[in-house]
Amino acid sequence: MGQNRPHVNAFTLMHLWLLEAFGKQFVNAEAPIDVSEADDPTNEPEPDLIVLKRKFTAFASGNPHPRDIDLVVEIADSTLTFDLTTKAALYARAGIVEYWVLDVTGRRLFSHRNPVSGRYSEVAIYNEHEPIVPIAAPAVEFRPAQAFVG
Repeated sequence: MGQNRPHVNAFTLMHLWLLEAFGKQFVNAEAPIDVSEADDPTNEPEPDLIVLKRKFTAFASGNPHPRDIDLVVEIADSTLTFDLTTKAALYARAGIVEYWVLDVTGRRLFSHRNPVSGRYSEVAIYNEHEPIVPIAAPAVEFRPAQAFVG
């Protein structure tokens, strides 16, 4: 399925922000990751963006495991419901500590944190002007408006 221009713009702007906030050696775009052992045989998601705990060059073979990941970001327009339900459950079961869904149409960000028993116990919604601070980078803040054009 092709991506529309607002999705492409949001992806590009979010990617640039992550590179600046975490460093270019720690950010991957559209790269496969491993999930929980129970889900792994049938699922190899490729999130829009991931932030790794180690340089991406540390993964010469094999995918990053959930313990290697600080943040997963999905850019959603037509996939919002799927990203907030199916993917959130998949990432929570894997124990991914922080998962963001950037809602392009609604100009907001859904933050998922603290996975417990296969569900995120903390889910918050940030409007385009509200700041959020990533768990792995407490000295920086992101406002969803930074990922939108116009």
